[in-house]
Amino acid sequence: MNEFMKEAIAEAKKALNKNEVPIGAVIEKNGKIIARGHNLREKKQNAIKHAEVIAIERACKKLKSWRLEGCTLYVTLEPCPMCAGAIANARIEKVVYGAEEKTAGDRLCEAILSSNRLNHKCEIVFDKSCEEEISSLLSTFFKSKRKKA
Repeated sequence: MNEFMKEAIAEAKKALNKNEVPIGAVIEKNGKIIARGHNLREKKQNAIKHAEVIAIERACKKLKSWRLEGCTLYVTLEPCPMCAGAIANARIEKVVYGAEEKTAGDRLCEAILSSNRLNHKCEIVFDKSCEEEISSLLSTFFKSKRKKA
């Protein structure tokens, strides 16, 4: 498993410990993590506080630029359409995700990031090496939510 994906999983576990959907992200540039994020929608009561958006905000602040060229985003779950838009707008070069969005299965993230409407193209990689661990985190979280309901 990639060291950066391990760090994204660590971020997902932070979200889980806060009773958030366990999704984590890190942004890497030149072999170093420049930003981290995990879901904080419940804590912040803000619909856009997804792991990817938080990591992008932090990376932009660190680099003092909205352009995150030369950066790779590692995220535990395939990004949603909102996050795919943020990734494209930030000019992130590559996205590596560790589990597919099983409720959709339509590869919408890839469709957005490869759209001819965009002047920036982003490489997308599905890293299956940690899919079982990530899927287990998500399944456990949602099972516990259903039991409480």
